[in-house]
Amino acid sequence: MATTVAAPGTTPAPAEAPTGTFWRAVLTGTTAVLLVALLLLAAAVAVVPRVLGGAALTVLTGSMEPTYSPGDMVVSVPQERYEVGDVVTFQPVTGDPTLITHRVVGVSLGAETAYITRGDANGADDDPVAAEQVMGRVVYHVPYVGHLSDAVGPNRGIVVTAVACLLIGYGSYLVIADSRAGRRRGPGQITTGES
Repeated sequence: MATTVAAPGTTPAPAEAPTGTFWRAVLTGTTAVLLVALLLLAAAVAVVPRVLGGAALTVLTGSMEPTYSPGDMVVSVPQERYEVGDVVTFQPVTGDPTLITHRVVGVSLGAETAYITRGDANGADDDPVAAEQVMGRVVYHVPYVGHLSDAVGPNRGIVVTAVACLLIGYGSYLVIADSRAGRRRGPGQITTGES
């Protein structure tokens, strides 16, 4: 419940009824948590991969289960070298845009370095992969987000722009609503217990 205290030399304003303030606070808190989660998710799958020079990719098969499931999004970033145990994204055929994400199970050193990979759920190794075919090492993943990315498809730019506009609009609404609430209290009035 909010308590209004009048500044010296002014008359106190009539007390406002507390109807709806609890549900308004619940709605505001829930919305704030959802917006922060949305911003963190957008940063994890759009901003961070670009800053690191990598890419966010959707897992399409179960070859890496239980580590990564279909629909998970992995962020793969180029490295100078790869070690046994690293999960890497590579082109199985040079120049082919198809990408596979599997674990390095062996490194063949010689005239040219080659990596032997295998999916965690697979029983056999893949064909050796040349170092030039490896696009990057998976640095983290976000579960289930790939489903959303696939559903949006080529309209990702439009969706990101729409979400950004909604966030800006909501922020503007909060600023305006707070400004109007301050005018209703009147000058020289301090409201305590309200956030």
